[in-house]
Amino acid sequence: MDEDASKKHPCAVFDRDRQRGDSHLECGSCCEYPECGIGNVRRRIYARSFQTRNNIKAGEIVVNIIVELSKYLMILLMGIYTFSCFSVFAHNYESEQKWILIRQNVLMFLLQLTAYVVMYLKKDDPKILTLYAASAGFLLAVILLYRILYPKVSKLIVNNMCMLLCIGMIMLTRLEEENAIKQLIFAAVGVVIGLVVPVVIRKLDRLKDWGYMYAGAGILALVLVAVLAEVSGGAKLGFTIAGFGIQPSEFVKILFVFFVAANLNRSLEFKNIVITTALAAAHVLILVLSTDLGTALILFVVYLVMLYTATRQPLYVVAGLGGGSVAAVLAYHLFAHIQVRVAAWKDPFATYSDGGYQVAQSLFAIGTGSWFGMGLFQGLPDEIPVADTDFIFAAISEEMGLILSLCLILVCVSCYVMFLNIALALRNQFYKLVALGLGTCYIFQVFLNIGGVTKFIPSTGVTLPLVSYGGSSILSTMIMFGIIQGLYILREDEEENLERKRERELRNGTKRRTTKKKKTTKEPGFEEVPKQRVR
Repeated sequence: MDEDASKKHPCAVFDRDRQRGDSHLECGSCCEYPECGIGNVRRRIYARSFQTRNNIKAGEIVVNIIVELSKYLMILLMGIYTFSCFSVFAHNYESEQKWILIRQNVLMFLLQLTAYVVMYLKKDDPKILTLYAASAGFLLAVILLYRILYPKVSKLIVNNMCMLLCIGMIMLTRLEEENAIKQLIFAAVGVVIGLVVPVVIRKLDRLKDWGYMYAGAGILALVLVAVLAEVSGGAKLGFTIAGFGIQPSEFVKILFVFFVAANLNRSLEFKNIVITTALAAAHVLILVLSTDLGTALILFVVYLVMLYTATRQPLYVVAGLGGGSVAAVLAYHLFAHIQVRVAAWKDPFATYSDGGYQVAQSLFAIGTGSWFGMGLFQGLPDEIPVADTDFIFAAISEEMGLILSLCLILVCVSCYVMFLNIALALRNQFYKLVALGLGTCYIFQVFLNIGGVTKFIPSTGVTLPLVSYGGSSILSTMIMFGIIQGLYILREDEEENLERKRERELRNGTKRRTTKKKKTTKEPGFEEVPKQRVR
């Protein structure tokens, strides 16, 4: 082939191979140029793959077999754990529930051990073993501390919290070990705070009287972010102090729930509802101006759910949805950031180089992993942008499989079911609204994250609670779980007080009857079994 012809050759692969010196390329039938390397690309790939396989050592073959088998084992362990999250509701006896919850702990530690052994075999890094020892010891300490300090605590919520932390730590260790170490530190601080929160909930009786204080603190924090924070990823989210990012909006979500619960508990008059709605709208508006759309949407939905639960007025919900729809249309036309995300949601491949890259890579990862995953260190989750935060679900799906990812979603749903169970059982209206609001905040954030990753809805930039990397996210979620545990203990106290009252009334009634007539003897009937509660 002469020089002039090579310059006009339409095939970029041929030019690249000529420059690399791949003179072994022979005639191909891919196009009209007989020297073109396209016809032999597949042959070249197979040849190099065959040569690579011949050079693999026996130890590497064993490691690859272990990695391949491990992903099925982890899916099995996660599947059994997830099944027990819901089967525990079918058992009425506390002893049966106890063994199910202990079995959950065993399954979690086996899954964690399997994952870290595989990662160590693939990377041969002693730091991975250190991380395993630290994370396993941390999870064991969390389980024991809750059992010792709070015997009445919900063991199912503790187990689910630890499982979500475990999955997150596994994937963060796979992606970036430094982030896994930081995440472990954040989780430890969060547990310390979470262990204190139930005491605060039980001891402070005036939490329901500080509604406007919650609103003032939340609005002030959001205003400071909107004015002083730097733009990151198209939004003003928080500050960086000593190398650690702080995102106040994560904690404002908790303050917002307490504010709405306190105001709606105080009065359901129309005037009070208007004032509460105005202050809630101020929270959302400041977040929209900061282009923190994910948190704004969470607060909007949480407020509608709490308002309907307190008032039972569908008209308020309809009006809220109508106003929210109008605000969404206005925001789309006012903010270019929103337009980019909507365009990426419609067709991420058409906007691949202009906003659609994240979603496209996420879909590639989920599709590549399929049902059973590629195996740890067998995929390319590093190619997914922000894989350790917003798109960690895609990274998990690629290497650990879609089945395990679906089980992860069901574990989150199990947490929400327990939150609703606690909210429905509480008799205090303020605490009932707090439990419902926090539960809605948690599950809706899970929906926004996974929905954005899978292109079900436009990406909103929120994290997956307890799984994604992020100090503010994990601290606020641990506080949220601590509040729920405090409310669960209050529920248990209420149930015990009612049982004692019934026993006293029963004893008093029996004494009055025995004074009127002689005691008659008869064969004992069946023994009533008191209703058991899911622990």
